Amino acid sequence: MIMGSNVALADLSDHVSSVIVSLGWVSPTGEGDADVSVLLLDANGKVRSDSDFYFYNHPVAADGSVQLLGKTPTADGSEDRISFDLTAMPSGIDRIIVAASRYGEARFSELEDVRITLADAAGESLLRFAVDDAGSVAAVIFGELYRRGEGWKFRAVGQGYETGLAGLATDFGVDIEDDATTEAEAALDGSEADEQANTAAPAPTETPVRQVPLEAIPAPRRPDGEAGELRKSAIRPRTAKKVTLPKTVKKTLAENDSWRQARLFPVSILKSDRDREMRATSVLLSVMAQVPEFSRRLTAGFGAPAGRMETFTEVSLPHGDSPRRPDGVIRVERAGKLWTALVETKTNGNALKADQVQAYMDIAARRGYEAVITLTNDVALEGSPLVDVKIDKRRKHKVALWHLSWAEVAHEAQMLIRHEGVGNAAHAWLLQELLHYLQHENSGCHGFQNMGPAWVPVRNGIDDETLCQGDARALEVVENWERLIRQVCLRLGGELGQKVLPVQRAKRGADPKERRNRLADQLCRDGRLQAELRIDGTPGVLTVSADLRTGKMRTGIDIPVAEQGYPLSWAKRLIRRLAEAPADLHVETLVDSEVAGPRGTLERLRPEPADLLPKDNAKITGFRLSLLKSMGSGRGNAETGFIRSVDDAVHRFYTTVVVHLDTPATRRTQSKERATAE
Repeated sequence: MIMGSNVALADLSDHVSSVIVSLGWVSPTGEGDADVSVLLLDANGKVRSDSDFYFYNHPVAADGSVQLLGKTPTADGSEDRISFDLTAMPSGIDRIIVAASRYGEARFSELEDVRITLADAAGESLLRFAVDDAGSVAAVIFGELYRRGEGWKFRAVGQGYETGLAGLATDFGVDIEDDATTEAEAALDGSEADEQANTAAPAPTETPVRQVPLEAIPAPRRPDGEAGELRKSAIRPRTAKKVTLPKTVKKTLAENDSWRQARLFPVSILKSDRDREMRATSVLLSVMAQVPEFSRRLTAGFGAPAGRMETFTEVSLPHGDSPRRPDGVIRVERAGKLWTALVETKTNGNALKADQVQAYMDIAARRGYEAVITLTNDVALEGSPLVDVKIDKRRKHKVALWHLSWAEVAHEAQMLIRHEGVGNAAHAWLLQELLHYLQHENSGCHGFQNMGPAWVPVRNGIDDETLCQGDARALEVVENWERLIRQVCLRLGGELGQKVLPVQRAKRGADPKERRNRLADQLCRDGRLQAELRIDGTPGVLTVSADLRTGKMRTGIDIPVAEQGYPLSWAKRLIRRLAEAPADLHVETLVDSEVAGPRGTLERLRPEPADLLPKDNAKITGFRLSLLKSMGSGRGNAETGFIRSVDDAVHRFYTTVVVHLDTPATRRTQSKERATAE
């Protein structure tokens, strides 16, 4: 695209309900970098509030419409990716500004190949815009997404700002006195912030719009003990290079297989649940304090700033007659301010204690702490908190209660060390040691691993047809099924390095409790648990169905046919693509008719693909692929348990079937408005 041109996303692909925008550049020295930012604007061209401004200190929207995914290593440096769920974008948002800014004295003229690309939900690249002459500016608006009717369009902008992120944000209504905006311009440490805060700022290079000089942004105060010491350390630009541990393990120097490699976090001495909780807390918090990339992924969604982090364990805090000892404390210092969270952890199948969490909420409120973070093997569901706590509305200071699952922690570690990369080899090694610890059978950090006490009674009630609608035990099983599916998504996403999310077919905004009640009634009637998973880069939605009457589990996917071509060609191509798939794979032809299409196993269809064609010449709309296996009966995570069988079934179906399928085809047409600026 060229500067000023625009295009409708629907003209480029059928899969633009969500898109991935990537910003990239090349540094000749290998040390140049920039920070991306996003602003959501209303019809007046302004943010509704400062929360519509997303940057590295505020990377995720609560509704999932915006998510800054961080940097992905490339051959020349890295790319910053941003995920936009356009279906979740609030109706009051008309435009989405995508920009990037440099820090200190750095300018975009020092970078090469400055560009923005946009891909659809399947990962298919749709457009590219190169900012050929960024000039000596500190910030650049790369492009914008904006509404037109029921759809969205993209415009290539390429506008530069000499005043950097502060001037750009102020132009669109962000209050520069707000802490978040101050921190965004302050870079990553106090010395950089001081340098930037005293830098003069001329007007932008493009349209003459109001700018605010950087002097208006106060410099952060130094920590105690440094007040009289004026450090003049040189600003070192952050590197764009990322490193990961090698995927192939070097040959061991051990004499025999009985030798065990020394681990940073040993698990052999853990004897009790208390030992496991203390060790797991200390291991996790110590790694968070040393690996900023990892800690940001865990705490950014909780409102923690990007700053100097220190972590503590077994801290004694006064509470009534006897002090309380939370498992851990996280403190982040940024611009002279502290963000503090108390941490309460549980391992194995141990549940949170409501009175314990309530006490920590009260302590945090009295001491002015921002959050209480609980960390267990359980998975929190929307509208169904793990513990009920009472909030004293008379208190001016509000404390947020957040929950993390050990499966989420392992997922974030996997994403960094196996797919996205971290800043240096030492950080990668620390994350590898953490992941090894979490996945060890003795750590107690195995994620959701029990379908609950209602599992056996519900199965028996389905078998003898005595389970009635409205039974509370059916609702408990449905809630645990949803937790299990969320964990399956985390594990598969961590292995693939892709976004894997459960699909909710209920109308957007529907009450989650009502939805679960409907699913519980369906379980009582049909005896089946069903779920759908959306995996980036796959041609359809992966379905999982557990039939508690027959004890069978079905995993499947519906794939559409191409817009052009002949039915026999579609069938032959599909069979060729599935050459290495299991012979017992079921293949069914989907037709635009009330009569079901032909079906058969892959073993039978390989010599005769034409058997997939309907005899009545009905129109073929797609093909359904599915695998059947026996499901586990136990409620736990043992080899014969239900949880393990679901995890194994999804993993087997993806690795033996889905990986062989084509990525979704995109429909590309020449836009009539490509060279027309609106």
